[in-house]
Amino acid sequence: MSTPDIRAVCASALAPVLDGKGSLNALDSALESAGVEGRDRGLAKALCFGVCRTLPRLEALSKILLRQSFKRRDQDVQALLLLGLYQLLYMRVPPHAAVGETAGAARALGKGWATRVLNGCLRRFQRDTQALQAQVDRDPSIALLHPEWMLTRWREAWPDDWRELAEANNQPGPMTLRVNRRHVDRETYLARLRDAGLAADPTPYAPDGVTLHEACDVRALPGFSEGAVSVQDEAAQLTAPLLEPTLATTPGARVLDACSAPGGKTAHLLEAFDLELTALDSDAERLGRVDATLARLGLEATTLTADASRLEWWDGQTFDAVLLDAPCSGTGVIRRHPDIKRLRRPSDIRELAALQARLLDTLWTTLAPGGTLLYATCSVMPEENVDQVAAFLTRTPDASADELDVDWGRPAGAGRQLLPRIEGHDGFFYARLRKVTV
Repeated sequence: MSTPDIRAVCASALAPVLDGKGSLNALDSALESAGVEGRDRGLAKALCFGVCRTLPRLEALSKILLRQSFKRRDQDVQALLLLGLYQLLYMRVPPHAAVGETAGAARALGKGWATRVLNGCLRRFQRDTQALQAQVDRDPSIALLHPEWMLTRWREAWPDDWRELAEANNQPGPMTLRVNRRHVDRETYLARLRDAGLAADPTPYAPDGVTLHEACDVRALPGFSEGAVSVQDEAAQLTAPLLEPTLATTPGARVLDACSAPGGKTAHLLEAFDLELTALDSDAERLGRVDATLARLGLEATTLTADASRLEWWDGQTFDAVLLDAPCSGTGVIRRHPDIKRLRRPSDIRELAALQARLLDTLWTTLAPGGTLLYATCSVMPEENVDQVAAFLTRTPDASADELDVDWGRPAGAGRQLLPRIEGHDGFFYARLRKVTV
């Protein structure tokens, strides 16, 4: 079997992203289909995620370097140019390899005519790199590697933090683990990591969290296959502590995880409490990931493929707690999903806010009197967070919000907002809502 051309594979995977019709969620499947394995798989991921992370700058440079844009059917060739620029700017790839192998990859795509164009553009960038970078970086949105509309929203919402927010998005997030307290306590697991030569620290806010100094393959983690630990950002791990006042005092509580895939929060709740849990997701394929997660961890839940904004799936029995980790813009986790910079549009925020409102109104029906609904997003947009919860409380007479007495994030209306932090947690919003007797 011939060795796949890594850059050609990456270009093919990036082309749908550049065209706004695909995402990096399909990258693992693309690499597997192409037969990319081992260290080459790590290189391919670094290239694809790196291009998406720095896309505004790379595209601005490519516009200067090209005499005319590539045709839409040649997005893979455009991707090769961006890959070459990324290697020259941000990687330790020898320049001759970044230029020669990237240009040559056009032949593997069946587009040998592009080799000469790519070679010329990349060599010109090598010659004039300082001047070209200075030219494009005059635009603040390019210098900060984000779409202008996104930065404008953040300047309005977070006038003292928007620049730091953008800079945090431009750094890969740390690898954070959640220790399964049914298997081992956090201190004991930290010692197991040290014995395995893996340096790590406890997370400051999540009681089950551990952050590695350097990311590693999960197969190197002690006890991973046996379910002792899972990969989950610290911000996402705050779900269980926020539901603890309800669940720790109600053995066998009926809990609904309404938008459960890929299952990290589902599993954490089952690790931490004695529950009867139902996990919904509208995507059967993604729900399969929930089943796989639970199987690895030796946990059980009822999983249902269903639209949580409708009640056809519900048997009428109310829940003591509902987790609504709502579909959102993902603007708090751009560092883990950098293709959001290309795929998200301003109009999406309004459409997502409307969906979130429908989910809140529908799921409130399933909550028992005195029960708790935890609303969460991985967004930093007020329309999806503080404004969303305020509007819900206004139109829902039997809803009240708990004051969250926590030492993380910042007050945001009836909830708490976390902004992404370099070497720290992702961006997240939480609000804890109670159903009261009117």
